[in-house]
This record gives sequence, C-alpha cells and structure tokens, in this order.
Amino acid sequence: MSTYEKILADLKTAMKEKDAQRLNTLRSLKAKLLETEIAERKDGQATLNEEQVISVLMKAAKQRKESIDQFEKANRQDLVEKEASELKIIEEYLPKMMTADEIRPIIQEVIDQTGASSMQDMGKVMGMAMGKLKGKADGAVINGIVKELLS
Repeated sequence: MSTYEKILADLKTAMKEKDAQRLNTLRSLKAKLLETEIAERKDGQATLNEEQVISVLMKAAKQRKESIDQFEKANRQDLVEKEASELKIIEEYLPKMMTADEIRPIIQEVIDQTGASSMQDMGKVMGMAMGKLKGKADGAVINGIVKELLS
C-alpha cells in the first residue's frame, strides 16, 4: 500500500472513529496532495509517485515545525500543542529520518567526490548531499553537518 493510499484509508478510519484532530490533519494532507497532483498533471499522469507524496508530507511537516517556533515565541501554548499533534500525525507517514551519525559519512563521501575544501564549496556539497539524502534526512541537519565538516 502506497503512502497516499494509507492516508486515504486512515482518513476513512478517522471519520468512522470521529477522531476530529486526526481527521482535520489528514484532510489537509489530502488537499495538499490533490493540489500537487493537479499542478503536476501532464502527459496523462493522473497520480503522484511515492517520492512526490513524501515531498508534500515533508513540506507539511516543515510548515508545522516553523509554526511551532513562531507560536512558542508568541507564547501561544494552545496553538503549539495543536501544531505539535498535527506534526506527530504527519510524521507517521514519513519514512524514518536518518540520524546525524548516519548522515555524516555520506556527506564526507560527497565532500571527497567534489573536492570541496572550504565554505565556498558549500553550494556544490549541499546540492549533491540533498540529492542523495532527499526524503531521508532533514535539510537543516544536513546543512549543519556540511558546515561542520567544511569548517
């Protein structure tokens, strides 16, 4: 079962169980997925592939994290809790993210391949690293490790 199909199945289950928080989160995910599907529709392709679905989910998770930061700064704990519970639901559908220890050797390999030696080469390293780690690691973590290894 694809991630998209699992979201749709869980949406039906949330309706039956009258789980309002889960239902609202899954509805918003479905809307984002449909919006992306329509925007990407070309050559008769009617559905999103798994990589596109994961990309949409990662964007949704990132938005929730940014909202949590903003609400914490504004001292709005009620909204922080709402966003955190939505983030937890979204993360159920994302693949397990790699740890910093798992990411470090991959980035070191990219640095060796590109011959990068200073922070001026960060763009090259980030481009290749993001390509290799897309959907497997958070961009902010990758960025931090690249800075650490290049400095």
